[in-house]
Order: sequence, then structure tokens, then C-alpha cells
Amino acid sequence: MSDIAIHVEGLSKKYHIGGGHKQYTRLGDQVTDAVLSPFRRAGNLLRGKTSGASDLDQVFWALKEISFEIKLGDITGIIGHNGAGKSTLLKILSRITEPTSGYADVYGRVGSLLEVGTGFHPELTGRENVYLNGSILGMRKAEIDKKFDEIVDFAEIEKFIDTPVKHYSSGMYVRLAFSVAAHLEPEILLIDEVLAVGDVAFQKKSLGKMENVSQQGRTVVFVSHNMNALQRLCPRSILLDHGQFMAHDDTSKIIEQYLAVASSQSTGPNTWADLTEQKRDGTGMIRFTSVSYCGDDPLLGYYPHTNGAMEVSINLLSKSNKSVGSIAVIIFDRYGTKLVNADTLSLGQSIDLREGQNTVKLRIDQVHLNPGLYTIGLWVADPPLDVYDYIPSAALFEVVETEKEKIRVQSDGLVPVKFQITGVA
Repeated sequence: MSDIAIHVEGLSKKYHIGGGHKQYTRLGDQVTDAVLSPFRRAGNLLRGKTSGASDLDQVFWALKEISFEIKLGDITGIIGHNGAGKSTLLKILSRITEPTSGYADVYGRVGSLLEVGTGFHPELTGRENVYLNGSILGMRKAEIDKKFDEIVDFAEIEKFIDTPVKHYSSGMYVRLAFSVAAHLEPEILLIDEVLAVGDVAFQKKSLGKMENVSQQGRTVVFVSHNMNALQRLCPRSILLDHGQFMAHDDTSKIIEQYLAVASSQSTGPNTWADLTEQKRDGTGMIRFTSVSYCGDDPLLGYYPHTNGAMEVSINLLSKSNKSVGSIAVIIFDRYGTKLVNADTLSLGQSIDLREGQNTVKLRIDQVHLNPGLYTIGLWVADPPLDVYDYIPSAALFEVVETEKEKIRVQSDGLVPVKFQITGVA
């Protein structure tokens, strides 16, 4: 018997973007379009639409010629920047989408936890979705009955188990979805970085559960930006970059390669980072559109420094006039450890947003961070249930050190800071 759980060979996934990709229902439609296409293009050229003709097909390769193997019982991390192809790869392995070329052979029953919103029927209750997912995995009702109480206890949602999941917060949804995926005994467990939505205690419990799953001989593939979690959980990892396979090696070596690429992509002070294509969670009633930051010392090029202030400017798009209770700027170190959580909820101050574009400025009085590379995360919500937008990796920035600054702070826990809202417009 083979010891291979996943074999991927020449895997590629192509998407059509823009207005060029058409769907046909009849052969006659295809023939007509083929005949008329040259005339349409000629007309576009006469009207001045040269290379930007709207009906020209544009192609984006989310994955290109990916090949690797994962052995039975291995826990493997998938590392890469936003848009590297990590989620696309997991969707192909989960059979949610088909590859354009190549193949992925998966040997065993697959349980997957991808982005919030997949896997559960919103109109069904938590209880009904547990049984539905078990049936999809090929389990009999008696098998699900044995696991049901354990699933609910782990998810910590006993009071809401008979409530339709469309009324769940994103955190409740993720807790139940993870519990179902981990407890219904799939032979291969695929986990995307949705665990970032859960609270710290649940994240720790989930990592422990994944370790337990692997000790039972089951295979785990784990996508995350949290380098600490990857290093703790995954002996080996795969690095993807712009849809290309870069390496499959010890996780510590893969992280070094990833961080070397990330440091070259950091955002400079007073530079707006576009957030429209960033991976996020939330209802979308309010969305972050861009973010910038700056320090307080022009001699340092306005880079934040260890004892200095840092101001973060955030552009948000709101679908209506709304007063929100929580807007947060979160700072993570390069391993994904949360160091700073500057949340307006702690100020007891609601922020009034108008319909359309808004700008919120938040000033941290002293960042108290060692020199190095950090990540800004953004959060807007009305706790406890309504999370409008959460981007765990909005922008990379660098903290520098002056000659007079020689302090060192702990980097393995939350760093307390004083901060204030300096503008809402």
C-alpha cells in the first residue's frame, strides 16, 4: 500500500478576468461570435480602443505547473503572500473547483475548512448542518450521533445549536465548522486561515486538536499567515509565490525564504496600500479600501521608531450612515504574533460613519516595538455579533531605531500602548 496521501502533478488553474470570457449555450452562438469577432475588433480600433478593447480575453493563472507529494500522516503548511494561490490549491484538493490542467490525486476521505461561508447551508440549524456534513463525508447517522456532543462541546455553541447558522457570528460559524471538520474523522484535513477569525483561546485549542488529529495518522494541510502556528504544527511546508511552486522543505527554512520576499514588499510611510483585493472576512456592510501609516520624525523618513508615535490612516466604504463600536489597528510581528491591539472599543467611543467614503486616523503615542518588519491588521465591527470587515494582513511596515533608543521589549505577547482617534472625516 502506498504511503502517499496527496499527489499533485503539473497542476494549473486559469481564470478569465475582465469582460472577455463568454459562456455559450448553443453551437450557433459560438459560430456567430467567431464570424463577428474580427469586425468588432476593427470597430474598436477605429474608435481608438487599441490594446484596451473590452472584449479581448484576459487570463490570470492562479496556479501554474505545481507538483508535489504529501505522505500519509504528515502535517504540511502552505505559505505564501496574498494571491500566491494557497486558497485555490485547497479548493482544488477539496474538489470545489477543477484544475485547468494537470491533476491532484487525493487518497482518502477529505474534510475541509475553507473561507467563512462555505460548507454549511445558511437556512439550516447548526445541528442539521452537522448531520449534513457527516453525510457528505459518507458517515452513517449512528456514527455522527456518537460524535455530536463532542462536536458541540468543542465549538462552545450549545445554546445556539438549534439556531439557523445564518444568524451566527463569523466566530461562532468558524468554531462549529472547525469542530465538524476535525471530529468527523476525515483521513485528510484541509484548513485555510479562517482560524484567524476565532479568539486566541479557540485558536490554541484548534492547534492542539490538529496535533491530535495528526498523531492518529491522519493527514493535515494547513494554510496560515501565522508563522508561529506553522512552525509549531508543521514539520514541513510548501512555499508558493504568484502561483508558482518555490520550495518544499523544513518549515523553518521555508519561513526564512518567505520573510525574505515579504521584506522586499513592505509599504513605505505615507504610501497608501490598496485593500480592495485583500483576503478578508465579514459581512461587507463596511469595507476597508486603503491604509497608510507614518512616524513622527522627518529625519527618519517618517518611519516609526521604537519610542516614537505612529499614526495610521484608514479609508473605509460604508453602505449606510452607521455608528460602529469597534475599529481596531492590530500589529503582528513577522511570525503572526499579535503585539498591539489599538481598538476604539477600549476607549468607550463609537465612531460615526457616513454613507460612502470615510477616513479614520488613529495615533499610537509610542509603539514600543523593536526594529524590524511588522504587519498591520484592520478590524471594524459592532461586537459581539456583527463583524463588518477584518483584514489580518493589510500592509507591511518597518520600525527603525535611533541612536538613543536601545530598549528591547518582549515579542511573545500583547504590547500595551496608549492611543487616540485623531480624525474622522
